[in-house]
Amino acid sequence: MMMLKNFLKFGNENATPFLIAGLGNPGAEYRNTRHNVGFMTLDRLAERLGVKFSRYEHKALVVKTEYAGQRILLAKPQTYMNLSGQAIGALVRYYKVPLDGLMVAYDEIDLPFGVLRLRPGGGSAGHKGVKSIIDKVGSQEFPRLRIGVGRPQSRGSAADHVLNSFFASDKKALDATLDTCVEAILTFLQDGLETSMNRFNGEVEAQ
Repeated sequence: MMMLKNFLKFGNENATPFLIAGLGNPGAEYRNTRHNVGFMTLDRLAERLGVKFSRYEHKALVVKTEYAGQRILLAKPQTYMNLSGQAIGALVRYYKVPLDGLMVAYDEIDLPFGVLRLRPGGGSAGHKGVKSIIDKVGSQEFPRLRIGVGRPQSRGSAADHVLNSFFASDKKALDATLDTCVEAILTFLQDGLETSMNRFNGEVEAQ
């Protein structure tokens, strides 16, 4: 009943929703990989808001709810990372989400594990999921939450690094980082991007 109520209430409101998207790859084999830290963040956020992903729309798993008086659509694209824009672009258009109301959470190898960076826009910096979104929404100007996963310590490739699972020893630090990501997103929803940037940019949770 909770999920049905959320969808009915969301559908009857006229206010423009926020769209919070986490990037990753679908499938059990990718569930705990560094590339899926965006999915992990959205799962932790949904848990915090007391909702579950149980609906499939526009090539994404979605759930609709509210926070601080705002309508919110949470989304996890199911297209595989490189085609994330297919889902996000379709959801932006269908729900008429302004780009400053779109927040995308994803892994960033150029940041140390646990460091966060919120930004109001910019290029993809080589992240293919973000590039796909930029291509499909036709703009670089949307907020994003970059979640540091670090570079490989050995000579392995960056691609192998992000497609490998977090180490068991990372669990405590990963849990703390995901909780901080959720707080950063909730601050964005309630107080705006600038406040969230000032409070969380550069925060290190992985010790």
